[in-house]
Amino acid sequence: MSSNASLHQRRGAAVPRGVGNAFAVYAKSANNSEIVDEEGKKYIDFAGGIAVVNTGHCHPKVIAAVKEQVENLTHACFQVTPYEPYIRLAERLNNLTPGDFAKKTIFLTTGAEAVENAVKIARAYTKRAGIIAFSGAFHGRTLMGMALTGKYAPYKIGFGPFPTDVYHVPFPDPALKDGGAAALKQLDTLFKADIGPDNVAAIIIEPVQGEGGFNIVPFEFMQALREICNKHGIVFIVDEIQSGFARTGKMFACEHSGVEPDLITMAKSMAGGFPISAVTGRAEIMDAPAPGGLGGTYAGSPIGCAAANAVLDVMEEENLLERANVIGKRMLERLTEMKRKNSFGNRIGDIRGLGAMVACEMVKSDGAPDADLTKAVVAKAAENGRSLPSCGVNANVLRFLIPLTIPEKQREQGGDFLEKTIGEAIEASAKVA
Repeated sequence: MSSNASLHQRRGAAVPRGVGNAFAVYAKSANNSEIVDEEGKKYIDFAGGIAVVNTGHCHPKVIAAVKEQVENLTHACFQVTPYEPYIRLAERLNNLTPGDFAKKTIFLTTGAEAVENAVKIARAYTKRAGIIAFSGAFHGRTLMGMALTGKYAPYKIGFGPFPTDVYHVPFPDPALKDGGAAALKQLDTLFKADIGPDNVAAIIIEPVQGEGGFNIVPFEFMQALREICNKHGIVFIVDEIQSGFARTGKMFACEHSGVEPDLITMAKSMAGGFPISAVTGRAEIMDAPAPGGLGGTYAGSPIGCAAANAVLDVMEEENLLERANVIGKRMLERLTEMKRKNSFGNRIGDIRGLGAMVACEMVKSDGAPDADLTKAVVAKAAENGRSLPSCGVNANVLRFLIPLTIPEKQREQGGDFLEKTIGEAIEASAKVA
């Protein structure tokens, strides 16, 4: 039997260091909210494969759908010989995404591909080049994805030059009462100083920033962006790759603001772990590229489409929208109580969440971001049998992406575990200091 240590040694020799690993723990199997490593140790998954398994690991209905598909058709390339599961999934997403207007959908393989193609579609439709994104954003590791991403380290180091005609505006500062207004003022300045709105093809934003720290876009800011795009003929792209598919208590996070985007990018929990992504949008915009301008050899594979169709069934049958709201409410309550008790000496900072997309900041006693403590908590969590990821521009945010199918007992135990883990990490850090 392989050990975590032996596999990590092999990984170091065979895999480039640029592929980072959050944990030196190697998964062998998984079921629902639990992962088993190569040594037989069990872990409660608080990461969800980074928001990929909202329906849990190896959901029986998803597995059954994939097995049936594998026995019939594994690949045909939709551009060569199309197939029904692709069309059925497109029809369902056209109906599920916000907006009472005609829509069309294209399938791809990764979230970054979805973003790339959304940009292509927006440029083809508007005949403009400029794209506006926000500080702290993450839109993928392709060259265009990195250009749009508003975080330098580790994503952009050594990879430039990046595609041009990409501009960034500060994300609304949640610490400011008028953070949204300040960001809109910066956007107006950008229009006056760097690129006129009539040269902007699209504005792209995550309704909840993922890698940026689970920062929630103020709803009124989303609405203001929608109005600006309407005024200037700009395509409004909402990146729901991490926040979509029931994570925030609605099928898509932008629904909380009442905003209807022109294009939505999707991936991650769309297919319960099987690679597929999508762009859904207004039919007239989606039809702008000429035949052959969109697609990919593996894009919208029969297996991915089968898995995604099953995921949509599970979300409806198991009422995962409501489950997300329940999980999120209870997690926020527990984190708030931990902060209120102040057992750790003011080391828990801001706590925030939308549905079950929940985060808390680790800070120093003076309130400054504490990346070292955050790293220590993540490491201690792995020791204690939990996979807990971090994020944020300052690398000090613990993020919780628990499968929405997690048994209630495991979820309840999660609060006790977290309190214990933070305490142990702080104690260990104090000894080192």
